[in-house]
Amino acid sequence: MSARAAARPLARAQRAQKDAALRAMAARLRAVRGALLEANQLDVARFRSSEGATPALVDRLTLTEARLENMARAVEDIAAQDDPIGAVTGMSRRPNGLLVGQVRIPLGVIAMIYEARPNVTVDAAALCLKSGNAVLLRGGSEARNSNAALVALVRDALADAKLPPDAVQLVPPGDRDAIRALLSMTGLIDLAIPRGGEGLVRFVAEHAKVPVIQHYQGVCHLYVDRGADHAMALGLVIDGKAVRPGVCNALECLLVHEAEAPVVLPALATRARTHAVELRGCPRTHALVPSAVPAAPDDYGREFLDKILAVRVVTGIDEALEHVEKYGSFHTEAICTPSYEHAQRWLASVDASCVLVNASTRFNDGGELGLGAEIGISTSKLHAFGPMGLDSLTSKKWIVYGEGQVRG
Repeated sequence: MSARAAARPLARAQRAQKDAALRAMAARLRAVRGALLEANQLDVARFRSSEGATPALVDRLTLTEARLENMARAVEDIAAQDDPIGAVTGMSRRPNGLLVGQVRIPLGVIAMIYEARPNVTVDAAALCLKSGNAVLLRGGSEARNSNAALVALVRDALADAKLPPDAVQLVPPGDRDAIRALLSMTGLIDLAIPRGGEGLVRFVAEHAKVPVIQHYQGVCHLYVDRGADHAMALGLVIDGKAVRPGVCNALECLLVHEAEAPVVLPALATRARTHAVELRGCPRTHALVPSAVPAAPDDYGREFLDKILAVRVVTGIDEALEHVEKYGSFHTEAICTPSYEHAQRWLASVDASCVLVNASTRFNDGGELGLGAEIGISTSKLHAFGPMGLDSLTSKKWIVYGEGQVRG
């Protein structure tokens, strides 16, 4: 496979050469933005007329000048970060005089299998390049033109820096049999990362013969605690649900302390109407907000990826924690509280890749957390948990310095 061959010189490339390719990539994103937007508009127009096209999914597919600029800045942020490859950690002297430690190395060839979001193409290519990995990019058919244009400029940037263009390759969209064939390439692919709907991720996890990083769902909760600042709480809800409802860190369920519900929920209903957000609530919610749709049992634990928010009134933090334990997806969980004790309990008790206090769920993002960008958010714990940046795309090997020692 040409990607495996390209991975070898890329693994040995110096930081200056990789950063030059990244800077060339960012420059090309800005220089050809007109052509990129034109290609994306073709994809969006076709997708709008397809079955299952929701406003949130169209938003995920759409590129704008502002989003292209954010993509270019993310690539520059990655270039500015330390090169993880070759970093030595944990050097120590053994009693027998051996000096032992570990050094970071690339994983090899990574297969990205994803849907809808063209920015993933650039983020994945940039992160894999900096971490010395070759990458196979298998995007969805809905972004066919966008991804083709983006990968072409990435390959040109690699060539500009005298790095093998085949380190970044576009795999044409195909049916599930084609994905299954890709996932069977043991010895050629070192890691598969699916990024998309639950159905795609589950299919990849169930059929892969290579290691897989899993991210099934983003069922993200916000608990509004007793005594919480009402304006803060409403701001967190609207930011989490209404700004970009189709992303995995969007808020899907609101839990409100019963003491705050009589004020918070009617105020939320007013804000929700302004932002065209549908509330689906428990009986106690419906009593306070008659316009709310009665929640069905499966509305809790559901990733809507749309302007729909499940709401439940709870008796306190104990019930909120029980709800999150039952319905959470190990992705993102937030609390709005004035209580230090409750904040610390939330941080310690909630099992999720990112746990927040008095902040929007949408901050569980590689760029927002200082990674420059992310290749995905892992909701499993092997070998990464949460947004995956450069370090998550490396492994470590042991290195040993001796002076003729033998074990005997």
